[in-house]
Amino acid sequence: MATKKAENKAGGAFSVVMTGGKQYRVRVGDTLKVEKIKGDFKVGDKVVFDAVLLTDDGSTTKIGTPHVSGAKVEAKLEEIGRNAKVVVVHYKPKSKYYKKAGHRQPFFKVAVTAIK
Repeated sequence: MATKKAENKAGGAFSVVMTGGKQYRVRVGDTLKVEKIKGDFKVGDKVVFDAVLLTDDGSTTKIGTPHVSGAKVEAKLEEIGRNAKVVVVHYKPKSKYYKKAGHRQPFFKVAVTAIK
């Protein structure tokens, strides 16, 4: 079983991108679920992540301050959906106060095609 460090050296290039307030470590071929991105997108469209925080091509590492200039990660939009429902309940005993609400967060499932 290979360790993470061995995978990094043997696996080649990776980047750290930020979208939806979260950071993701990505490689070419990875599939990830990210927050919905503003704009008019359809399944099969190309999505570009410009907020690249770090890039590593196996021999050199570039760290951004806060972003790496000129770096971008391209991905293909595979699925548009909504996560499972999260139920929020507000309850106060002995006062007949009870409120229940639900929320389904939209997401994009993307496959990374290129790191530039």
